[in-house]
Amino acid sequence: MTSAQDSTISVVVPVYNDPDGIVVTLESFLTQTTTPQIVVVDNDSTDRTPEIVRSYEDDHDHLTLVHEREIQSSYAARNTGIRNTDSDLLAFVDADMTVPEDWLESALQTIQTTDADYVGCDVELTLPENPPLPARYDHHTGFPVEQYLESQHFAPTCCLFVRRAVFEDVGLFDHRLESGGDKEFGNRVHDAGYDLHFAEDVTMYHPTRNTLRAHAKKDRRVGRGLCQLQRYHPDRYGTPGVPPRPSGIKRPERDLPTSDRLSFGALSSTLTAVRGLGYYEEYLTGDRHEDLEDVPRLEKSDI
Repeated sequence: MTSAQDSTISVVVPVYNDPDGIVVTLESFLTQTTTPQIVVVDNDSTDRTPEIVRSYEDDHDHLTLVHEREIQSSYAARNTGIRNTDSDLLAFVDADMTVPEDWLESALQTIQTTDADYVGCDVELTLPENPPLPARYDHHTGFPVEQYLESQHFAPTCCLFVRRAVFEDVGLFDHRLESGGDKEFGNRVHDAGYDLHFAEDVTMYHPTRNTLRAHAKKDRRVGRGLCQLQRYHPDRYGTPGVPPRPSGIKRPERDLPTSDRLSFGALSSTLTAVRGLGYYEEYLTGDRHEDLEDVPRLEKSDI
């Protein structure tokens, strides 16, 4: 099947030290019935990731590799990606995710039908064979994108479409944040009066985190991000020093078998403690990004 290139949309993929993940994602993009501009932003990887992306760039004129070396942050990398496109619509996908061949075509149809400016897609988690407890827990709690949009007014940046005009209006992602930048940006978009839409029929796939170590690494980062949200945006998220209460959105459901409910509950409590550890680590280290500007702006000439 011959793909039609659509210059009105760019897909931005931040990556850091993930050669296997970026291959999986790029191979998935190459099957699309509609071909977007693809901008891979390497966030100063120390392994073969840039070399691998460059090999794809050599063979595909709609794929571009750019670098964000100054700020170690996926949000800074996404901002660099945005600034290296001139597309009217931006899609954000994480390395290691896959999409069906009609993903982009379906998303564009939904956006055109709803005239939405900010859209979160459905995300399904894929389990390995004989999944261990951490993988089954991740699969169960999943990516509740619809609930995030309804109750917390944001969608994760791994499954997000945003019109360029929105960035020009409210600014880019907060590049000071290690985690939570998707929530802060979505809240800013919501406060500006834009409608946030859930595309339930546009599905993407994300592998589960299969080890306790992988979960702990993520939750420690989330904890640091919670403190950073308060430090940089106290009017919205509260004063640093008092962690926000867990939302409960990803709490294990009550209708689980008893063994799973007990195991998942124990794991959930452990990871909540890990988030608390990350929060207070960040609180005690002070402002590590005091030299950075506030939320960066996107000017119409930034292409």
